[in-house]
Amino acid sequence: MIKRPPLKNNQSDLMITFIYYRDLQKGIDFYQNTLGLTLAIDQGWCKIYQVSKSGYLGIVDEKRGMQNWHAEKTVQICLRVPEVLPWYEFCQGMSLPKLSQLFTNEALKIRAFVFEDPEGYQIEIQESIGHDLLI
Repeated sequence: MIKRPPLKNNQSDLMITFIYYRDLQKGIDFYQNTLGLTLAIDQGWCKIYQVSKSGYLGIVDEKRGMQNWHAEKTVQICLRVPEVLPWYEFCQGMSLPKLSQLFTNEALKIRAFVFEDPEGYQIEIQESIGHDLLI
């Protein structure tokens, strides 16, 4: 059996989720300016934002990336935060598209809300309730 190389869980190990945009500037404005994510890697037609210690979100110009933009979005971006209420109040003030009410899911042990980014990707911001899950 071939042995898998190790993951060291340090800065050189990154997990990047890529989403594809028709209008990259709208993505930049939203993720960098509206949500305030830190631009970690600028590849020109791909902008990679740090979301957590080792989690990153890449927005890609669909004209240059390995995938194409699709109207139907099958990815949800979930941000786990220590306290969801301040984020909810912030997002209410931004008039974000399809902003839901704040809700609690006892089965999943989360309090959360969702909204859409400029090209229709659903974003969920949630906090853990009732347990000390690290993620």
